[in-house]
Amino acid sequence: MADGPPPAPSLAEAVRVWARIGLMSFGGPAGQIALMHRILVEEKRWISEQRFLQALNVCMLLPGPEAQQLSVYAGWMLNRTLGGLIAGLLFILPGAAAILALSLVYVLHGQAGPLAAVFFGLKAAVLAIIIQALMRMGARVLKTRAALAVALAAFVAIAVFNVAFPAVVIGAALIGFGLARAGLSGFDPPAHGGAGTESSRQAVIGAGPLAHARPSATGLLRTVLTGGALWLAPVGALVLALGPGAVFSTLAVFFSQMAVLSFGGAYAVLAWVAQAGVETYGWLEPGEMLDGLALAETTPGPLILVLQFVAFLAGAREAGGLDPLMAGALASVIALWVLFTPSFVMVLAAAPFMERLRAARGLGAALGAVTAAVTGVIASLALWFAQHALFAQQTRISGYGVDMTVPAFASLDPAALVLTLAALIAVLVLRAGIGALLGGCALAGIMLAALGWI
Repeated sequence: MADGPPPAPSLAEAVRVWARIGLMSFGGPAGQIALMHRILVEEKRWISEQRFLQALNVCMLLPGPEAQQLSVYAGWMLNRTLGGLIAGLLFILPGAAAILALSLVYVLHGQAGPLAAVFFGLKAAVLAIIIQALMRMGARVLKTRAALAVALAAFVAIAVFNVAFPAVVIGAALIGFGLARAGLSGFDPPAHGGAGTESSRQAVIGAGPLAHARPSATGLLRTVLTGGALWLAPVGALVLALGPGAVFSTLAVFFSQMAVLSFGGAYAVLAWVAQAGVETYGWLEPGEMLDGLALAETTPGPLILVLQFVAFLAGAREAGGLDPLMAGALASVIALWVLFTPSFVMVLAAAPFMERLRAARGLGAALGAVTAAVTGVIASLALWFAQHALFAQQTRISGYGVDMTVPAFASLDPAALVLTLAALIAVLVLRAGIGALLGGCALAGIMLAALGWI
């Protein structure tokens, strides 16, 4: 007999769950999406598999951090606009607080110091989480030859030819839409766990329409104008009060550009930010950008929080008469505001329309193809992360259209490899929870440091 759906979550219950997700959202986009899927789809049964993937597809098409936007979309589906705002904020705040504290330590001491051993262990856990996410997503999404072909093409395009992420997403969407129009689509919505599972484990948000999804031109205009004013008014006030050359004004304008141009998440804009922050503005040194990325990789929240670290260093070093740490904290708050406010606006504006359009065959196939492509993109990001977690040096290969990095195999870190293999066994074989995995790997990093092996 089929189980009925669980009761709809109250706002208070949703707040507790989103706080839990925010505190445990390690592992970059892949790990964070996997965590949300595990809790929202598998554990709580609040959102069905199909609706979760449809929401993910929409978020992948928007600029900004896709995992954070997915939290806003899911929160909106469950508890309307207030639920979306709360979910998005709770997804950001733990990581933002951690990056702020670590940035302060970095400015005071020049490096993470004793935290380095903890970060070493957490990198192994993060890599294991990403691999687990890839395996789960691949099993759910890559069920047809067309989906597998698109995923492989996306992986090669990103990892080997360094094709821009928006081009990969647009290309996948066009392929899915074109095949659907020709009656040849191989991107039907995947069913979780095989045939019959969706009906036997009903979700609160299933196949039916949402009562509060009422798209209208008036609602769209209200959301865009209100959100746009909240986003841009502080930017204009800073520029008018301090002048366009002040560091706080420059940060506000520069990161506002990041917010609307960062297709593909943090990895897609890191090169741009590194070049501008190091060469154009002189906010930080090349090695410090990598340090910031390491901090962001091993703290909860969106990986794009690495830009908060950049802003802290810029504010602290160009304080303009303020206390450097206070200036760094203020710069961090400015960066957070202009980076994430547009994400809330875009999701809350688009969600009602996408909910009404999701049943359209052409659109569904296009979004299904994007999901397949995203699987390939996440695989390329996993490869990138594995190279930097396991090898101390990389070599860049370019020419004849190829633009990729390969590890220098002689620089393999044996301790990192052993710890990563242990983390994989823990998560894939022993089914360890994310909290236990992170805690165990952090403790292992401390022990390895104490023994002098790292």
